[in-house]
Amino acid sequence: MQTPSPSDVLSVGQLNRLAKQLLEDCFAHVTVSGEISNLARPGSGHWYFTLKDDRAQIRCAMFKGRNFAVRFQPQAGQQVQVTGKVSLYEGRGDYQLIVDTMQPAGAGALAQAFEQLKQELKAAGRFDRKRPLPKRIRHLAVITSPTGAAIRDVLSVIERRWPALRVTLIPTQVQGDQAASQLVTALQQANRLSGEDRPDVILLTRGGGSLEDLWPFNERIVADAVFASELPVVSAVGHEVDFSISDFVADLRAPTPSAAAELLCPDQQEVVNAIRSLNNALHNQMQQSLRQQRERQQALHKRLRNPSQLLAERSQRVDERELYLQRLISQHLQTNKQQLKGLELRLLSLNPARQLQQQQTRLIESRKRLLGATKAQFRQQQQRLNHMTDVIRKLSPDGTLQRGYAIVLDEKGKAVRDAAQLKAGERITARLASGRAVSVVERVEKD
Repeated sequence: MQTPSPSDVLSVGQLNRLAKQLLEDCFAHVTVSGEISNLARPGSGHWYFTLKDDRAQIRCAMFKGRNFAVRFQPQAGQQVQVTGKVSLYEGRGDYQLIVDTMQPAGAGALAQAFEQLKQELKAAGRFDRKRPLPKRIRHLAVITSPTGAAIRDVLSVIERRWPALRVTLIPTQVQGDQAASQLVTALQQANRLSGEDRPDVILLTRGGGSLEDLWPFNERIVADAVFASELPVVSAVGHEVDFSISDFVADLRAPTPSAAAELLCPDQQEVVNAIRSLNNALHNQMQQSLRQQRERQQALHKRLRNPSQLLAERSQRVDERELYLQRLISQHLQTNKQQLKGLELRLLSLNPARQLQQQQTRLIESRKRLLGATKAQFRQQQQRLNHMTDVIRKLSPDGTLQRGYAIVLDEKGKAVRDAAQLKAGERITARLASGRAVSVVERVEKD
């Protein structure tokens, strides 16, 4: 056996690097379908999982910069179709698939992804907001393909029903990998229009197609852009039986592009007919009003009598009024005379000089009564004070002593109230009304 030269010997790292280059060159872009297992979502945002079928499995990695565009939440056991490149993790020598895109495998999986996103957005309240459309739409922004059947249908209906409606087309792809991002850009562009170029409503539309064809309108980023729109959005995607996520998030859903155009603009023939009906109604009302005025004029004419007779009756009424006024004036003058006489008598009674004299007399009498009452109250209070002074004088210790009593003090100078407080031979002092007497107790007798 020939021994290889040192230059032919590879390190493990060199071998893995060569194998990685070989794999990436030979399998730079592959599409693989299989079942997800061992799905892991670490804090880095990358996804790591195994893709398997009945016979084999391969490790897969989908980095954060790629998995953000996945339009559903993959789950273990789900069948998916991925695209990417075959590579090798040099550190462990692991053979793996670096995934660029992922989508559910088959129409059933797409329906599952649709329902999953629908329930998620519904729980988040994205379907609840339904803003009313303006009553008069003068400017409509249409987001759709410039070459599709949808724009032709919309413009045809508008031309037939209301040609005065201003239409601004914001062209975009409506299917394919780039359609969703272009739809988002178009919605943002419509909302940035200002002044006379700012539309009243946005129409997001396309014609019919398969679920895969309509899928851009089911993307989360499109739903978020519709919800974020400051302008009301009408969604008309596909045929009547087709429902998209944008239909649920939009302020109004129309079954087809043509139906949306009919909802957004009035029919000029209907408007003309309505104007004619209003004109006829106004004419009929004027005719009726003229007839009523004519009938009223005729009725008044019948009620009009001979002017000379009417003048005589009016003259008689004037005479009657004159006599009535004369009587009324006479009665009024008599009443005023009586009232004036009463006021004269009342004025005399209210003469200021007379009232002043009466008030002075009342003041003098009140002053006398007040002075007398004050003197009487003073005498009464003086007598009461003298009486209280006598009582206090009699009840004071000095008053008691003046009546012949004495206050007995023991050797400590304390007043003696009970004979039991003293002892035979103890020295006591008797305080009298005038002076003191000192003595010695010979004996103590108790009552």
